[in-house]
Amino acid sequence: MVLYSNQFRVGGGKIKMDHTLMHFEIPANDVDKLKRFYEEVFGWKIVQASGPIEYWVIQTVPVGKDGMLARPGVNGGMYKKQVPESKPVNYSVESISDFLEKIVKLGGKVTQPKQEVPEIGWIAAAEDPEGDIFALIQPIRV
Repeated sequence: MVLYSNQFRVGGGKIKMDHTLMHFEIPANDVDKLKRFYEEVFGWKIVQASGPIEYWVIQTVPVGKDGMLARPGVNGGMYKKQVPESKPVNYSVESISDFLEKIVKLGGKVTQPKQEVPEIGWIAAAEDPEGDIFALIQPIRV
């Protein structure tokens, strides 16, 4: 079993998760322009992901052949801007369904239901009670 950097074992070998920032996204009007900018400024590797949506993976730190971070850090993504203010932060969780229920109970709103992201896990998006957008990621446990 692969443990993500925000997962740890507790008594009995049960895996727990810190609910830390694990991913960032940069919305772009002109993806090629921003891709070049961030590659040249920070030396990041930015590659278009395969799949049904236009999305670019940003590697601020290298990843191994298994797709896992080779050293501590936070990688991200880039996508074509949908809404000018949209700058989602992504939090890792054990169960998106449980967290979406909690979000609604506490006055938030689900803006994107749980959906599978191949080879990553599941993702959903929500707004806090003041309308700030954030996403939840439930990683695949290998």
